[in-house]
Amino acid sequence: MSEFNVTLQQLNDLLTDESGFYSWPTKHCHEVFPRIYVGNAFVAMNVMRLKSLRITHILNAAEGDSDMHVNTNAEFYADTGIVYHGIPASDTDHFDLGVYFQEGADFIEKALAHKHGKGKVYVHCREGYSRSPSLVIAYLMLKHHMDVHSALATVRQNREIGPNDGFLRQLCCLNQSLSAEGKLPWNK
Repeated sequence: MSEFNVTLQQLNDLLTDESGFYSWPTKHCHEVFPRIYVGNAFVAMNVMRLKSLRITHILNAAEGDSDMHVNTNAEFYADTGIVYHGIPASDTDHFDLGVYFQEGADFIEKALAHKHGKGKVYVHCREGYSRSPSLVIAYLMLKHHMDVHSALATVRQNREIGPNDGFLRQLCCLNQSLSAEGKLPWNK
């Protein structure tokens, strides 16, 4: 896309099949970008599985204790050597996930730099479908200078995802501001 005004419909078209249907993830977690894994609460709470994946950092995009959240914290991983960071996001159209885009991107970047560039980060929410992929898409935009279309396509190519329309709108806003700042490829 050489335009910064990406529409919600264009992003939803990337997320659906030829019949217009969204797909549910086929596995608990997927590597969506080198050393970045997106997945669900099942893997987040399975320390043995995290260890087998050699995860060094966890970004919980659903921190909290309601049914919509995953109730883990730094104490949960205290004896594992895994570095934890939580973001108390709700998976609703009106939740402002955008205020956490930079914080999430900074944590992912720091995680990947860990152990001389050998860190691996597991970004999750309850299902690994909306909140966590949205944070990874924002990371790709902020740290890899991808436009929203390319970043979403990169994650979607490796995992079935379906960020809610509110999060997609916020990612479009991020796309516009990065474009205005000259931080996207077609500005160079």
